[in-house]
Amino acid sequence: MVEWIVSPGLTGYETAVAEMEARAAAIRAGTADEAVWLLEHPPLYTAGTSADPVDLVDPGRFPVHASQRGGQYTYHGPGQRVAYVMLDVARRGRDVRAFVASLEAWIIATLAEFNVTGERRAGRVGVWVVREDKPLGPDGAPPEDKIAALGIRLRKWVSFHGISINVDPDLEHFSGIVPCGIRQHGVTSLVDLGLPVTMADVDVALRRTFDVVIGPGTAVEA
Repeated sequence: MVEWIVSPGLTGYETAVAEMEARAAAIRAGTADEAVWLLEHPPLYTAGTSADPVDLVDPGRFPVHASQRGGQYTYHGPGQRVAYVMLDVARRGRDVRAFVASLEAWIIATLAEFNVTGERRAGRVGVWVVREDKPLGPDGAPPEDKIAALGIRLRKWVSFHGISINVDPDLEHFSGIVPCGIRQHGVTSLVDLGLPVTMADVDVALRRTFDVVIGPGTAVEA
């Protein structure tokens, strides 16, 4: 079974990491179920294992946390739904690439619940949307903005960290970093795309599509 945990308010990053690591260890020991943890963080930047210091444009703006997840710099803050996934990847096939692809597919399926077409891009981590509502770029193509990020870590084949979807964060907060080291593209959110979507709406979609893409679970409020 996969336990779903929803935390109200804002959860500190270090608190979240400690709880994820403890849950992952318990899953590996067979004393806890797999879990998906839905939360929001206060405004902060995280530096993944591949982060380049030059991509931290405004280091004094928000707290910066070194993270053991893969990837580069990312922003977390109110209005962004973070879904931390503590799942047994050994039981799910011991294929890291396939597991990451399943998380991307989960994001894409969630966005599709709101008639948003999320797409993968080779060489660009995360999920992207084509902005047909914006002027064409120098190459004659419409610009693309990032709407969701992904970064995980495995320890003894149990995952932690996870995904984030921009529901209605302050997009200007992303300007303090080069998100995921990608300078040529911007960021967007569901509300920025003109959709009156709430966090509760996104939670319902995440649960429904997880059951289809990855596997069923049981809802627990915390």
